[in-house]
Amino acid sequence: QLSGKWFLVGMASRCSYLAEHSHHLEPTMVTVTVPDGQSLAISTFRKLDRMCWEIRQHYLPAQAPGRFLLKGEGDCSKVDVVVGEADPSSFVILYYQKGRSISVKLYGRSSLVSDAVVDKFEQRVKAVGLSEDVTYYFPTYGFCDSADEFHILDGEL
Repeated sequence: QLSGKWFLVGMASRCSYLAEHSHHLEPTMVTVTVPDGQSLAISTFRKLDRMCWEIRQHYLPAQAPGRFLLKGEGDCSKVDVVVGEADPSSFVILYYQKGRSISVKLYGRSSLVSDAVVDKFEQRVKAVGLSEDVTYYFPTYGFCDSADEFHILDGEL
C-alpha cells in the first residue's frame, strides 16, 4: 500500500539542524518498494549543493503491522518508524522515534495535500508535544527524481 512515489510535505522535529537550515529546505521525494512483502526499501531523492542525490534506506518490519525499524551503525542509532495514519492514495503520516526524541513527517502522493490532511498532521504534531515553531514545510517544486551512480548514499544522511 505504501509503495510508489511520495513527496515530503512537512516535518516536525526538535532537530537543531532543521532549525538552523530551515530557510533553505530542499524539495524531497521518496520512492518506496516492498522487495520481500514485509520490509520497505526507501530511496530518498534530494539536492545537496545543487546536485541530485539518492539516499537508500531499508526499513525492517517490527513486531506489529505499520511498525518498522531503521537500523543505522550500532545499537544507538536505531530508529523506530510507525505509520500514524495513512490513506495510501493521498497521504501518510509517519512517526520516527530515536531514543527519547520523536519527529513526525507528512508525505503526500503529490507535493500539495489538502488542508484537511495538513490539519491532521498538525494535530498529531501537537499530540506528541511538538509545536508550530518546530514544524517545517518543504518546497513544492524543483524535485529530483534520479541521481547518477556517483551520487548514491546507502544509509542515513
